[in-house]
Amino acid sequence: MRWVRRAGEGNENVERSVERVGAGGMALYGKGAVPRDRPQTRIAPSILSADFARLAEECARMVSCGADWLHVDAMDGHFVPNLTLGPPIVKSLRAHTNAYLDCHCMLSDPSFWAEEFAKAGTDGYTFHLEVFAPDGIIDAESEAKTRELCQKVKALGMRPGIALKPATPWTSVKPLVESNDCDFVLVMTVEPGFGGQKFQAEQMAKVKALRQAFPNLDIQVDGGLAPSTVDMAAQAGANVIVAGSAVFGSEKPEEVIRQLRASVDQCATESA
Repeated sequence: MRWVRRAGEGNENVERSVERVGAGGMALYGKGAVPRDRPQTRIAPSILSADFARLAEECARMVSCGADWLHVDAMDGHFVPNLTLGPPIVKSLRAHTNAYLDCHCMLSDPSFWAEEFAKAGTDGYTFHLEVFAPDGIIDAESEAKTRELCQKVKALGMRPGIALKPATPWTSVKPLVESNDCDFVLVMTVEPGFGGQKFQAEQMAKVKALRQAFPNLDIQVDGGLAPSTVDMAAQAGANVIVAGSAVFGSEKPEEVIRQLRASVDQCATESA
């Protein structure tokens, strides 16, 4: 049995977790050290679906309901047509919560904005691979630019994540995970830009391939996740579930969060 640190744990503002690796490389997570085939389950309500007039209160409510992370969708009106949240909102929220702020940056220039998000108190900084590889196919130049930004994000004290649009193959991110430049991968199960879209089940093949290649990688799924769709994501190997309207629109958000977590935990332990 050996003890190893999870990626990104050297950062001051990153939540700490330690994993044990047992015989055959099987990961053991959490207090009970239950064998799992993936990292710990994280449920991340997307605050894009919150009541913006009561945002701090809404975030506190999600944490009290069992949320692990708060997912912040930042859109600049260029990379995607919508215009939403930015560093000032993150800074304001940080003053009211100690929760892990998981920022999904749908920005045309994520390198420019990285420092501002770091100063604001961001924990996880996810940017799109398609910024550097518009067709989703990575080459030497786009790989170098993506790697450079990942390293910059780490140097700023945040965890770097890479998001993939539905048309982008998972193999484009493979070299960046293999080199440990990328801490986690976000697989979009809808086209980025607007909430409330229908879940694209065909994206689960991408999640499954990533999980088979990287058993200890945080794999996040975002778009159309709800109790009715989460089983597909869980069975494919996802461990970080982003859900917006399904959580915020429920009369019992704590029950929705419980159902999402239970689905992932069940698949994680049954497959171990």
